[in-house]
Amino acid sequence: MFAIARSEFRQILRNRMVFFSATVIPVGLSLLFIAQREIFAQFPAGAGFLAGVFMVILIGMGLYATAVTTLASRRQTLFLKRLRSTAIGDAGILIGILAPPAIIGVVQVAAVLTVLGVVGEASPNIPLLAASALSLVVMMIGFALATAGITQSPEHAQVTTLPITLGTSAIAFWIGFTGTADLAWLKRLLPGGSATELTVGAWNRTLDAGEALVLLAPTILWAVVAVVLARAMFRWEPRR
Repeated sequence: MFAIARSEFRQILRNRMVFFSATVIPVGLSLLFIAQREIFAQFPAGAGFLAGVFMVILIGMGLYATAVTTLASRRQTLFLKRLRSTAIGDAGILIGILAPPAIIGVVQVAAVLTVLGVVGEASPNIPLLAASALSLVVMMIGFALATAGITQSPEHAQVTTLPITLGTSAIAFWIGFTGTADLAWLKRLLPGGSATELTVGAWNRTLDAGEALVLLAPTILWAVVAVVLARAMFRWEPRR
């Protein structure tokens, strides 16, 4: 499992397209938004606007899109099939392949939010931010496995990942721009919506423990749905 993870890290670093899409684009976009943070602070989410959006975008691009591309590539080259003939179990194989993009996504979130916190002199609720990130990671890993099941090649992943990456990002911006005073139930039930609100609340320190648990529930539910879809849709061998 660890050998697979080390190999995947090297592959990501060597593949310029994957490395660029997984790191340079989301981090560059985040830094651009940080430079314009005063504009976003005027919206209902306040100072937490960018934190909520960054959490979703960075995990969506750094983890989800990279994971789908990687899985499609390894299946196309029959690498997944060969790994299943070894002593490593299915869970160990998937953990080894998905650990690098997951780590990349989490490190990006931590780095960008640290920069945002320093320049904005914020003091967020770190445990709630970690809970939001963890729930999003689990949800996105499930969606990545499901999406990989319908992705024929790494190039095809640029298309199949768009609904989730663009959809969750749009929901995060929607909540950031409009808050949750209106249509709160709808915004929270959409994928990524409750995680965005939880991140905003953790950043602004406006949530108590009960409210945080309520906001965690929809993301956990989506994570369960994603895992169920992954079990039904993921394929180990190339699609015909």
